[in-house]
Amino acid sequence: AQRVAIIGAGVSGLCALKCCLDEGLVPTCFERSGDIGGLWRFEERPEEGRASIYRSVIINTSKEMMCFSDFPIPEDFPNYMHNSKVMEYYYMYARHFDLLRHVRFRTSVCRVAKRPDFATTGQWEVVTESQGKQEAAIFDAVLVCTGHHTEAHLPLSTFPGLEKFEGWYLHSRDYKSSQPFSGKQVVVVGTGNSGVDIAVELSHSAKQVFLSTRRGTWVLHRVGDGGYPFDFTYLSRFMQLFNSLLPQGADFLLRRKLNARFHHALYGLPTRNRVVGCSQAPLAMARLSRSTGCIPSHTASLHAPLLSSFCLFIGTKTRVAFCNEPRAHLLLRGPLTGPIACKPPSPSPFLPLLSLPVPPALFLLDCPCHRYPCAHMPSPPALPACRYVKSQRHTIQVDYIPYMDELACQVGVKPNLLALFLTDPKLALEVVFGPCTPYQYRLRGPGKWAGAREAILTQRQRVVR
Repeated sequence: AQRVAIIGAGVSGLCALKCCLDEGLVPTCFERSGDIGGLWRFEERPEEGRASIYRSVIINTSKEMMCFSDFPIPEDFPNYMHNSKVMEYYYMYARHFDLLRHVRFRTSVCRVAKRPDFATTGQWEVVTESQGKQEAAIFDAVLVCTGHHTEAHLPLSTFPGLEKFEGWYLHSRDYKSSQPFSGKQVVVVGTGNSGVDIAVELSHSAKQVFLSTRRGTWVLHRVGDGGYPFDFTYLSRFMQLFNSLLPQGADFLLRRKLNARFHHALYGLPTRNRVVGCSQAPLAMARLSRSTGCIPSHTASLHAPLLSSFCLFIGTKTRVAFCNEPRAHLLLRGPLTGPIACKPPSPSPFLPLLSLPVPPALFLLDCPCHRYPCAHMPSPPALPACRYVKSQRHTIQVDYIPYMDELACQVGVKPNLLALFLTDPKLALEVVFGPCTPYQYRLRGPGKWAGAREAILTQRQRVVR
């Protein structure tokens, strides 16, 4: 059997590990820390080379939309889970499929390189280090599952005069709780998910909080129509069709709905970007607008003497830690297609792992971080300017349903809507008009799961429990 090295035991690493086992491969997962979970494992102190979260983090994707495609989240779990609940679910998944015995903890990957005979064997040499000892091993494939939130993006050069600032500045990865900021004046730079979460939390203990945004943003609430989660309501095949046929109309209706909660212009948050597809949508902002009253809008410079305490920066950057080059530019050549269809330019007889007809769990997490590096793609295609702005934040984001369907078509697991309407109209109606949950990609083809139909038809019950 072919051996596969998996780097990282976060959510992507666990998915990859399970898929490899399903296909009869021999995987070995290398995890530099002592536990699984990656980004979602809270630690009091930030660890070098690992993403860091704060104590109060709650996931912004509802449980039915974020679950593994063949392992529903228990119905008694909240729709939006605290990071401790997310970790509990990942433990359940790992134990259910007996994944932990394939993970080598406290083992760092130092180097990944092609073997001298790579042209004929397609093999890789992976050098790891554990307890001060290095070890080299040969693998037929390597899956890099380290995520892209490991490196803090701290653009100090873009803030002239910061050296005169008498307070303390830090990145959000170093933030853990609001206690050290009690009674202080704080500026939070960035209105992404972390920025707004932190601003909300600080507003209850800090003397004053300023939230700085460069382009404005749209504020989406976690709870949508009828009390259902927002993504559970709007991420459906019917809504995707409506948005593709009448994009301006769909955007107009959603703008009106969001402004009905509170008018964005009153809070200095208007943006030219469309709501649908624009991910700069901090879902926790509702509490901020209620707890602080009025947020003044200024376009002038904010001078250092105004701030007596703290300045927090939000954002991460992508880096391949074990790459020989200090900075790698990843370029795609030729037409843009899903990774299933891509084959490296090598005469190697080994078919890349992602070309195998593996079950779709590997790409069904709906995590935006596991997407193409769109900003580095040769044109065409170009990102729609009205939806995705040119920023580091939007380099790997695409539309969920079209992207998933593209991959599913290549694997052979996309739901056949016509066949469903003819053979199972009840299921077909839920697939088209209900939320596009991961279970839909387990109805047919490789990795078909016998429980997919029941999971789809009972998904609303699990949400309201």
